[in-house]
Amino acid sequence: MIKKRVVIMGAAGRDFHNFNVFFRDNSEYEVTAFTATQIPNITDRRYPPDIAGDLYPNGIPIYDEKELVSIIKDKAIDEVVFSYSDVSYNDLMHKASAVQAAGADFRIMGTKHTMIKSCLPVIAVCAVRTGCGKSAVSRKVCEILKKIGKKAVVIRHPMPYGDLSKQRAQRFASLDDLVTHNCTFEEMEEYEPHIEQNTVVYAGVDYEDILRKAEKEADVILWDGGNNDMPFYQPDLFITLVDPHRAGDELTYFPSETNLRLADVVIISKEDSSTTENIFKVKENISKINPSATVIDSSLEISTNNNDVIKGKRVLVVEDGPSVTHGGMPYGAATIAAQRFCASSIIDPRPYAVGSIAETFKKYPTIPNLLPAMGYGDKQITELENTINAVDCDLVIVGTPIDLCKKININKPAVRVKYNFNGNSKPGLEEILKEFVNVGG
Repeated sequence: MIKKRVVIMGAAGRDFHNFNVFFRDNSEYEVTAFTATQIPNITDRRYPPDIAGDLYPNGIPIYDEKELVSIIKDKAIDEVVFSYSDVSYNDLMHKASAVQAAGADFRIMGTKHTMIKSCLPVIAVCAVRTGCGKSAVSRKVCEILKKIGKKAVVIRHPMPYGDLSKQRAQRFASLDDLVTHNCTFEEMEEYEPHIEQNTVVYAGVDYEDILRKAEKEADVILWDGGNNDMPFYQPDLFITLVDPHRAGDELTYFPSETNLRLADVVIISKEDSSTTENIFKVKENISKINPSATVIDSSLEISTNNNDVIKGKRVLVVEDGPSVTHGGMPYGAATIAAQRFCASSIIDPRPYAVGSIAETFKKYPTIPNLLPAMGYGDKQITELENTINAVDCDLVIVGTPIDLCKKININKPAVRVKYNFNGNSKPGLEEILKEFVNVGG
């Protein structure tokens, strides 16, 4: 039997999952390489043999996606499997065209071959774009489940940017675990708020292994999705967030429309800071694509540890990195706080940016007057710190979910923004979860 030669296009997450659940022990295929994009410093690695399985005793190389066409030609690749998210349909089809022109088939895997079944009830919280406010909803779901006597364990969409073997199945129950596992800022932003709420979080590389570990200490599994990816597990309750600040993206990004079509519940986020026109447009799209879904109107309650100190200040706003880079968010919670609490001006950080922070602005030229909190490793964290400290401003407003002032030394006053989910519909999230637990849990 001649094996199909495969390349998996990814970004250190969905690509590894698709390999593990479909290709790892499949003798009909030979996965020749992974390619990587979106995330810095994840190329020139190797998917390790101890996770890759018996068919791959030497592991699998990981190349930069820029090398894809030459890999297809040099290695006689039959099939390229697209395996990452938060990509516009336009960009997706450009990639498909390049693959086809190089001679290979272009494939996107569906739910049948990629979702794992749990022995426990599974609630999935997903979104149609990075930065919809999904994390606040995930925390609210855990809070409600705890209130009604159910222990939720969170399994977070992967962010394995370090030693993959060590990150195979990680458990986070305390802030010390973040240090033990040498987490990046991006990982901390997702794990720390759950830990502060006394919720256990699992993440890593091998999501079958992770699930079986989490099932031993949970009543309910909460899939906390990343980017706008589909869940890795079969949900019994599927919640999808849409963002009226980017109205229309729910139908023009991959796999946003898939998540919208699969949703039992659709939450329209950030209505308090959006326009009536955009909210109406999003609702119209929901009714076209998934008219049977329960729709919840909601807002994000934004506050700082000292609102009054912002008034009249020249401020630097620091926002969640992925949301304002590949997520395309025009602003985040820190910017809203600056405007709402009457900062005199928002300082442009570009003239002060150094190293990879400056490169980030070049790669994403549409980022407005804000600083993305990039922290994919010690070197970049130092460059972020140096950039913040060089900015000529009176105050730093930190809009990332982590307490940045405890991670780096900021040489000027700073305030931390927090945001919480507020549902404005009946039935709301609490009623839906109570019914889910009583009927299905």
